[in-house]
Amino acid sequence: MKYLILSAVFLLSIQLSGQKALPSVAIKTLDGATVNIQEYAKNGKITVISFWATWCSPCKRELDAIAEVYEDWQEEYDMELVAVTTDNARQLSKVRPLVESKRWEYIILSDVKQELQRAMNFQTVPMTFLLDENGNIVYT
Repeated sequence: MKYLILSAVFLLSIQLSGQKALPSVAIKTLDGATVNIQEYAKNGKITVISFWATWCSPCKRELDAIAEVYEDWQEEYDMELVAVTTDNARQLSKVRPLVESKRWEYIILSDVKQELQRAMNFQTVPMTFLLDENGNIVYT
Protein backbone atom coordinates (compact mmCIF):
# COMPACT_ATOMS: atom_id res chain seq x y z
CA MET A 1 0.00 0.00 0.00
CA LYS A 2 2.88 2.33 0.87
CA TYR A 3 4.40 1.81 -2.59
CA LEU A 4 1.06 2.38 -4.26
CA ILE A 5 0.65 5.75 -2.53
CA LEU A 6 4.24 6.75 -3.32
CA SER A 7 3.75 5.75 -6.95
CA ALA A 8 0.54 7.76 -7.19
CA VAL A 9 2.21 10.85 -5.69
CA PHE A 10 5.19 10.45 -8.03
CA LEU A 11 3.01 10.09 -11.13
CA LEU A 12 0.88 13.06 -10.11
CA SER A 13 3.97 15.22 -9.62
CA ILE A 14 5.26 14.24 -13.06
CA GLN A 15 1.92 15.06 -14.64
CA LEU A 16 1.66 18.44 -12.93
CA SER A 17 5.25 19.41 -13.66
CA GLY A 18 4.80 18.41 -17.30
CA GLN A 19 2.17 21.06 -17.92
CA LYS A 20 3.66 24.23 -19.31
CA ALA A 21 1.78 27.16 -20.77
CA LEU A 22 2.12 27.86 -24.46
CA PRO A 23 4.19 31.03 -24.91
CA SER A 24 2.55 34.17 -26.24
CA VAL A 25 4.18 34.70 -29.66
CA ALA A 26 2.94 36.58 -32.71
CA ILE A 27 3.13 34.65 -35.98
CA LYS A 28 1.43 34.98 -39.38
CA THR A 29 -1.37 33.34 -41.29
CA LEU A 30 -0.67 32.43 -44.92
CA ASP A 31 -2.55 35.60 -45.85
CA GLY A 32 -0.03 37.67 -43.89
CA ALA A 33 -2.24 38.58 -40.92
CA THR A 34 -0.50 38.65 -37.55
CA VAL A 35 -2.01 36.36 -34.91
CA ASN A 36 -0.98 35.15 -31.48
CA ILE A 37 -0.50 31.38 -31.27
CA GLN A 38 -2.44 31.38 -27.99
CA GLU A 39 -5.60 32.28 -29.94
CA TYR A 40 -5.54 28.76 -31.34
CA ALA A 41 -4.64 27.02 -28.10
CA LYS A 42 -7.03 28.47 -25.55
CA ASN A 43 -10.17 27.47 -27.39
CA GLY A 44 -11.51 24.77 -25.09
CA LYS A 45 -10.32 22.03 -27.46
CA ILE A 46 -7.44 19.60 -27.40
CA THR A 47 -4.92 21.13 -29.79
CA VAL A 48 -2.05 19.55 -31.67
CA ILE A 49 0.61 21.97 -32.88
CA SER A 50 2.79 20.43 -35.55
CA PHE A 51 5.89 22.28 -36.73
CA TRP A 52 6.94 21.43 -40.27
CA ALA A 53 8.67 22.73 -43.40
CA THR A 54 8.22 22.21 -47.13
CA TRP A 55 11.69 20.66 -47.44
CA CYS A 56 11.05 18.15 -44.61
CA SER A 57 9.88 14.78 -45.96
CA PRO A 58 9.12 13.29 -42.51
CA CYS A 59 7.00 16.38 -41.74
CA LYS A 60 4.93 15.94 -44.88
CA ARG A 61 4.49 12.20 -44.23
CA GLU A 62 3.31 12.96 -40.69
CA LEU A 63 0.78 15.56 -41.85
CA ASP A 64 -0.40 13.23 -44.65
CA ALA A 65 -0.96 10.44 -42.12
CA ILE A 66 -2.90 12.75 -39.81
CA ALA A 67 -5.01 13.96 -42.76
CA GLU A 68 -6.37 10.42 -43.16
CA VAL A 69 -7.81 10.40 -39.62
CA TYR A 70 -8.23 14.10 -38.91
CA GLU A 71 -11.98 14.26 -39.43
CA ASP A 72 -12.49 11.27 -37.12
CA TRP A 73 -10.24 12.86 -34.48
CA GLN A 74 -12.20 16.09 -34.66
CA GLU A 75 -15.48 14.26 -34.11
CA GLU A 76 -14.24 11.81 -31.49
CA TYR A 77 -11.92 14.04 -29.45
CA ASP A 78 -13.09 17.57 -30.35
CA MET A 79 -9.52 18.43 -31.29
CA GLU A 80 -7.85 20.83 -33.67
CA LEU A 81 -4.53 20.68 -35.50
CA VAL A 82 -2.45 23.77 -36.13
CA ALA A 83 0.39 23.20 -38.59
CA VAL A 84 3.11 25.83 -38.24
CA THR A 85 5.61 26.06 -41.06
CA THR A 86 9.13 27.13 -40.16
CA ASP A 87 10.03 27.85 -43.78
CA ASN A 88 12.04 31.04 -44.23
CA ALA A 89 10.79 34.00 -46.28
CA ARG A 90 12.35 32.67 -49.49
CA GLN A 91 10.69 29.25 -49.14
CA LEU A 92 7.33 30.57 -47.94
CA SER A 93 5.96 30.85 -51.49
CA LYS A 94 6.02 27.03 -51.68
CA VAL A 95 3.75 26.55 -48.66
CA ARG A 96 0.31 27.41 -50.04
CA PRO A 97 0.70 25.33 -53.25
CA LEU A 98 1.87 22.36 -51.18
CA VAL A 99 -0.99 22.68 -48.68
CA GLU A 100 -3.53 22.95 -51.51
CA SER A 101 -2.09 19.99 -53.42
CA LYS A 102 -2.15 17.85 -50.26
CA ARG A 103 -5.66 19.08 -49.38
CA TRP A 104 -4.67 19.56 -45.76
CA GLU A 105 -7.66 20.92 -43.85
CA TYR A 106 -5.58 22.19 -40.94
CA ILE A 107 -5.02 25.70 -39.72
CA ILE A 108 -1.73 26.67 -41.38
CA LEU A 109 0.42 29.35 -39.77
CA SER A 110 3.90 30.63 -40.56
CA ASP A 111 6.82 31.15 -38.17
CA VAL A 112 9.19 32.70 -40.74
CA LYS A 113 11.49 34.24 -38.14
CA GLN A 114 11.39 31.08 -35.98
CA GLU A 115 10.36 33.16 -32.96
CA LEU A 116 7.81 30.58 -31.82
CA GLN A 117 10.30 27.79 -32.45
CA ARG A 118 12.85 29.53 -30.19
CA ALA A 119 10.20 30.19 -27.53
CA MET A 120 9.23 26.51 -27.62
CA ASN A 121 12.93 25.59 -27.33
CA PHE A 122 13.46 23.06 -30.09
CA GLN A 123 15.90 22.93 -32.99
CA THR A 124 14.51 20.76 -35.75
CA VAL A 125 11.31 19.69 -37.45
CA PRO A 126 9.10 17.75 -37.34
CA MET A 127 8.15 18.65 -33.79
CA THR A 128 4.70 18.10 -32.34
CA PHE A 129 3.13 19.43 -29.15
CA LEU A 130 -0.13 18.27 -27.56
CA LEU A 131 -2.08 20.90 -25.63
CA ASP A 132 -4.98 20.38 -23.28
CA GLU A 133 -8.24 22.33 -23.43
CA ASN A 134 -6.66 25.17 -21.42
CA GLY A 135 -3.68 25.65 -23.73
CA ASN A 136 -1.15 23.85 -21.52
CA ILE A 137 1.51 21.73 -23.19
CA VAL A 138 0.97 18.20 -21.91
CA TYR A 139 3.11 16.20 -24.34
CA THR A 140 5.94 16.74 -26.82
